[in-house]
Amino acid sequence: MPMGVERLKRRADFLRVAAVRRKWATPGMVLQAARDPSHVDAGRSCLGMRVGFTATKKTGNAVVRNRIKRRLRAIADEILPAHAESGWDYVLIGRQKTPDRDFADLKKDLLFALKKVGALKSGQSNE
Repeated sequence: MPMGVERLKRRADFLRVAAVRRKWATPGMVLQAARDPSHVDAGRSCLGMRVGFTATKKTGNAVVRNRIKRRLRAIADEILPAHAESGWDYVLIGRQKTPDRDFADLKKDLLFALKKVGALKSGQSNE
């Protein structure tokens, strides 16, 4: 796990990010984003970000869901530290096309979704 990227593990955190209703769906995934309230409330500098992963039973059995989450973790570990704003919580939701989608296309999906939810670092492009 890269420096500055923590994992969301509590259900309450997932629900809080979903309640903000800032999301974007791409063919490979759905990205939900919300500002991390612990950074705002404590007045800490926004050095890190938190990310969570999920896949519903509609996407397949446990083997398929675990593969989806592994692919999403790999994409997030590669893209988020370099391209995503710090001080945010992100939830990546797998879709039925996630396990078969090309890895480069998944990267493009995540970059595009970051841009659409307004969490892409300043000066970054989705290419």
